[in-house]
Amino acid sequence: KLCGYLNKLGIKGPIKTWKSRWFFYDENKCRLLYYRTAQDINPLGSIDLSSASFDCKMENGEGVFEIRTPSRAFTLKAISKQAMMYWLQQLQMRRWEFCNTQSRFPSNGVLSCSFAFVSCFVFTFVDVVDNEDFLPLVKTPTEAVGLKAASLPAPQTSTALQNISLKHPWTEIQNTVHNICGTKQLWGSNGNVFRFDEFQEHPENVDEEQEAEGAVKEGTLEDGRMGPRLNWIRKARWMNSGFPGSEELSRERNSVDKVSVLQQQILTLTEEVKSQKELVKLLHKALEAAQQEKRVSSMYLTAAEDKDRLELVRHKVRHIADLTSRLEALEQEKKELEQMLTLRDSHIQELKEHVQLLMEKNHAKQEVIMTLTEQMARELSDPLQEANTITVETLYKQQEEIEHLKDDIDAYKTQNQFLNSEIHQVTRLWTSVAENEKALLMKCACLQARNCQMESKYLTVLRKLQEAVPGLPNSHAELVKNLIQEALQWDVKEEAEEGFNLNPVSEYDEYGFMTVPDYEIEDWKLLAKIQALEIKSNKLRSQEIVEKPLRDRWNSIGELNPSAELKSLIRSGIPVEHRQRVWRWMVGRHCSPVPDHYQQLLEQSRSTEHPACRQIELDLPRTLTNNKHFSSPTSQLIPRLRRVLLAFSWHNPAIGYCQGLNRLAAVALLVLEDEESAFWCLVYIVENLMPADYYSETLITSQVDQRVFKDFLSEKLPRLMAHFEQYRIDVSLITFNWFLVAFVDSLVSDILLRVWDAFLYEGTKVIFRYALAIFKYNEEEILRIHDSVEIYQYLRFFTRMITDGRKLMNIAFNDLNPFPMKLLRNRRSMHREELEAELCELEQIKAAYVKERAEQGP
Repeated sequence: KLCGYLNKLGIKGPIKTWKSRWFFYDENKCRLLYYRTAQDINPLGSIDLSSASFDCKMENGEGVFEIRTPSRAFTLKAISKQAMMYWLQQLQMRRWEFCNTQSRFPSNGVLSCSFAFVSCFVFTFVDVVDNEDFLPLVKTPTEAVGLKAASLPAPQTSTALQNISLKHPWTEIQNTVHNICGTKQLWGSNGNVFRFDEFQEHPENVDEEQEAEGAVKEGTLEDGRMGPRLNWIRKARWMNSGFPGSEELSRERNSVDKVSVLQQQILTLTEEVKSQKELVKLLHKALEAAQQEKRVSSMYLTAAEDKDRLELVRHKVRHIADLTSRLEALEQEKKELEQMLTLRDSHIQELKEHVQLLMEKNHAKQEVIMTLTEQMARELSDPLQEANTITVETLYKQQEEIEHLKDDIDAYKTQNQFLNSEIHQVTRLWTSVAENEKALLMKCACLQARNCQMESKYLTVLRKLQEAVPGLPNSHAELVKNLIQEALQWDVKEEAEEGFNLNPVSEYDEYGFMTVPDYEIEDWKLLAKIQALEIKSNKLRSQEIVEKPLRDRWNSIGELNPSAELKSLIRSGIPVEHRQRVWRWMVGRHCSPVPDHYQQLLEQSRSTEHPACRQIELDLPRTLTNNKHFSSPTSQLIPRLRRVLLAFSWHNPAIGYCQGLNRLAAVALLVLEDEESAFWCLVYIVENLMPADYYSETLITSQVDQRVFKDFLSEKLPRLMAHFEQYRIDVSLITFNWFLVAFVDSLVSDILLRVWDAFLYEGTKVIFRYALAIFKYNEEEILRIHDSVEIYQYLRFFTRMITDGRKLMNIAFNDLNPFPMKLLRNRRSMHREELEAELCELEQIKAAYVKERAEQGP
């Protein structure tokens, strides 16, 4: 057991005193309890060691150390340096064992089965103390620590009442009464405090000793307190072993020593009796007050009439008023005494300063006298002898200083070793707590993701029932409508206010896109809820497992250079904090900005109105309506987008402006933020990434890409293409806009920006990959629809239901391989020739028709 006497620094205003306390370590709660004596039953207080730190400073004195908790700091003092180091080492070890025990949490079998990918984050800690030998183990000082120290008398203070705790009077009274009761049982009816006949230091046989030990076990109550029988036995052992008047002492010392020991014993008991008398006086006063209150209450209860009771109440009120006036008078007197005390303190301070001044003058005079005396002695003595004397004295002083410095160095070494061990252990504890917290957060994320999946499935079932409402009975149809209405009233963003939320889904993402689409059609509102839940579930599942490692890899990249690793990272998605820098780098590689070119184009657009200006003004309000930065005509980015589009129309007169360029420029503005950077990004897309004539008046290259895409769709997804041909579905009606604006307004913002990351780095091949991946992602759903109208309706919004960007990326870049660029170029050339031939034939037919109409006349 870790227990023993330590001195505790008590602070009462400006007064600081050391009080002896018995300290005992509670292993169950990792607390250090302290009592006035080892025989007390109730503690005066406790120190929580689970979150405490330890410190020892040499300048505080020998044996002094501190225990700092979040609420306060305790200053303690051991009897020696060895005892102090023993306490500090033991407290460190006990704190480490307790924290390691508490850090373990049981693993739920259901969770480990459902979320196997989190198991690698659950850590199990080994209950070992630090292996680093910062400080060698200190031997146990048995004279100051341990159960044997409980049998020794408590260290005596200068006065009997100085060691009593004034903060805990009730605890002191309880302990004193308990000790008095135990003492009466110990001394017997005759009350002779010096009668030792009943207690023999060495029992006559072993059975009595075993019986005494059994009594100790029986004397412990259920609540951890010691019963009177245990206290009786502890008193007996304390009186036999604590005082030096034992049988062993009588054999070794003579009668003179015995007399001195008995005299010391009498003085000790006299001091104890004085303190007990003081506490008895306090008890008498409290008893008298209680009896007086009892008499008044009895008179009030025995009064026959209400008048008598009223008179007693009035008497009580008068008594209270009298006490109040006396209290005010005493407070006034207290203030006057405090003022007098302040004046006296100032006077004493002045006297001290005067005395100090006189002492300094006297010291100066003495130094002058000593200097003159030494000078005279040097003149009268032999010069050689004088030199030898000075040398010996100087050498002696230097040796003393060296010894003091050595002691200081040893003390600082010990202090440094302990502080190193303390820092190391606290760091390990903090690391353990951080790892445990991370594992718990991962489990919470798994639970939230699973909860979102269950809610999403529930809403999906409701949607299926919504479609089947016309065929249900009236009661069932009404129930389905109520459930759908209840689901629509629940808002995803309110979940963060209801409780703990690891990754809340806000109304808008980092770039201002709405995370939950606002569908105008009533039947699609339930679809929006399902989409929001799927987005949240995917974010929770990928946050720690995918996103954090990916972000760490991006953080480790310095200068950007084309490589296979960079290509893989860009395909996985660029983090928000790196996207702007990487996009600027990709645009700058192929499209070197010309200085002041953008400003010149703006000046030209101000001076001369472009023919496409009217069409640009019509398209501005229809740009990214699901983004808060463009949703209103007064939005801040609308004027900036207008300037970018006007500048491009003057920069490239062959194209001027084409519907779709407004969406490309808007996405560039959201990410790059700077107008000029967005302008050059638009130039890079139109003039470098996309083939020629992609945005011309005829859109011939865009039509070629639609034919190439149908070829790839037949090769990569033959079942789906056959399904489309069976129901005469022209996919180009859906996919044409995908290619023209690179999926803007088709995919959710998170997936859209990942597509753009790879598109800006690799080119138009990425658009083909993702277009095929989108159909592959929803292939089974489409194959289950057997009506052309329903297929077209599904294809209108099915891209907005794709929420798992990782799955879509794996389909695009892994499942659809190989995808050679050479094949894409060959297909484009072939279909371009066919399309140009068809257009030429149409022109000939048109010309022939016009000529024939002209010949026929009006």
